[in-house]
Amino acid sequence: MNLKKYNNLVELFFEQCVKQNKDQIFLTSLKEPKKSFSWKEVESIVLKLASEISKLIQKGDRCLLISENRPEWMISDLAIMLAGGISVPAYTTYVARDYEYIINDCSPSVVIVSNDEQFNKVKKICEKTSFIKKIFSFEKLSAFDQNNYINLQNLINSKIKNDLINFKNNSNRSDPACIIYTSGTQGDPKGVILSHGGILSNCEGGYELLKPILNKKTRFLTWLPLSHSYEHAVQFIQIAVGAEVYYAESIDKLIKNMSDCSPHIMTAVPRFYQNLHQKINATFNKATGFKKILVNNTLRLGAKKLKKENMSISERFMNFIVEKLVRSKIKNQFGGSLKTFVSGGGALDKEIGTFLNAIGLPTLQGYGLTETSPVVSCNPIDDIRIETVGIPFKCNEVKIADDGEILVKGENVMLGYWNNQKETEKVLKNGWLHTGDIGKFENNYLKITDRKKNILITPGGDNISPLKIENILTSCEMIDQAIVYGDYKPYLVALIILNKQFENKKENLDRELEKINNNLTKVEKIKKYFIIKENFTIENGMMTPTLKLKRFKIINKYKKEFQNLY
Repeated sequence: MNLKKYNNLVELFFEQCVKQNKDQIFLTSLKEPKKSFSWKEVESIVLKLASEISKLIQKGDRCLLISENRPEWMISDLAIMLAGGISVPAYTTYVARDYEYIINDCSPSVVIVSNDEQFNKVKKICEKTSFIKKIFSFEKLSAFDQNNYINLQNLINSKIKNDLINFKNNSNRSDPACIIYTSGTQGDPKGVILSHGGILSNCEGGYELLKPILNKKTRFLTWLPLSHSYEHAVQFIQIAVGAEVYYAESIDKLIKNMSDCSPHIMTAVPRFYQNLHQKINATFNKATGFKKILVNNTLRLGAKKLKKENMSISERFMNFIVEKLVRSKIKNQFGGSLKTFVSGGGALDKEIGTFLNAIGLPTLQGYGLTETSPVVSCNPIDDIRIETVGIPFKCNEVKIADDGEILVKGENVMLGYWNNQKETEKVLKNGWLHTGDIGKFENNYLKITDRKKNILITPGGDNISPLKIENILTSCEMIDQAIVYGDYKPYLVALIILNKQFENKKENLDRELEKINNNLTKVEKIKKYFIIKENFTIENGMMTPTLKLKRFKIINKYKKEFQNLY
């Protein structure tokens, strides 16, 4: 598929509407199974909504979109762009301060919300502004002036006007498509301006990556918030391949939802795979006798196959047995059709990646940033090298600076930060985006070694990756979450949150830490630790909506406890 020919993302959508069977189901909500939209229905609603939005905005005006994942999300995103607007997605997990910051920063002319719950979060903020002209909602709003908002359901039920049939978007590839705010792990979020061409070029790389496993009716299960640049870009790959898209109910029902729709492809962040690994591994650890032999061989031979190592005749026979008796059963628990998981949004632990691939759940690790639309590189399905983040997409150039920092150049690189020239100039230099990540190439595969800002430096000048040690700590069944501390300190210490089932077995933690320390270098060893009971969550502000720990915020909160360990 030639994605270079399109001027904008809306063109891609309308061309696919012509190519696809108009009555074929395109978007389905698993929360409301009866809520499905065909290609024809999506096209009609996009035209109607875009017509209403275009009456309220000028080209380049921002439109704020606050909704959980559902079919209307993609419909609204497309309608905003068709009307000439810039889509500004916002997480539903934000608190009032976050919404106020974003609304004041981007000054949206239109706000689109899914329901009362989401609207109530911004109602007071909206009432204080003069630039918001209209509220749109997917469901009826109970406590709002009916004259000041438009209900999407009423638009859906209206007849399409003849003059809308040729309603086309006139945006170019270099025009802004959206402003996606960073998750704010290190302070206020920054509005990343992504172009139509940037996302299209990213889709080109994604399409080539997934091409070997695509079919006429590829099914995607969407769970990661669409307000995240990763899943936001994936929806355009879904359009490009004419996929069937299913929106999951929630993370708690993800496994059930996989059984409901039997997806071929699902994208998620490392935290999901970490939880998956813990659950499956806990079951494996209970196996005895012949079952234990099967489990051990599944893992051993699966890892061998992943590394493309030769197997003996007896190993090939055993691999055939475990494929039928173990891997096929695991696959069936995930719908039976899964071709691949794709991991992004953070570093996937090597052990977890190896484990999932070994048990028959192919998992591709990729790398990117919101600022790169977002994917820079990903492992190909036919040559997974789990300790790397794969081969860079052809649409961008990647090089390593003298200090080890990864630099990226290409159409996929952001246009800049909204209203923030100072921060833009810090990271965009001579066309190269300075990612803040440290890495290197191994046989054309990119390997991330650390975040530039997260490196701990010992008094002796050693550079230590806290993330590497934290991944090792949380791979222990006892430990749920951990933060390693010790910049310019004589030794490293850790904050530890125990897995709930081990809270009364703290005496075992010292033994586990001793085992972990035995596999770490002298400067990496954890000398002391303290335990807290409350998990870091999105709700308590210690975790981003994409399940990354807000390291600096956590360290500041527990600074006294860390200092007491020295």
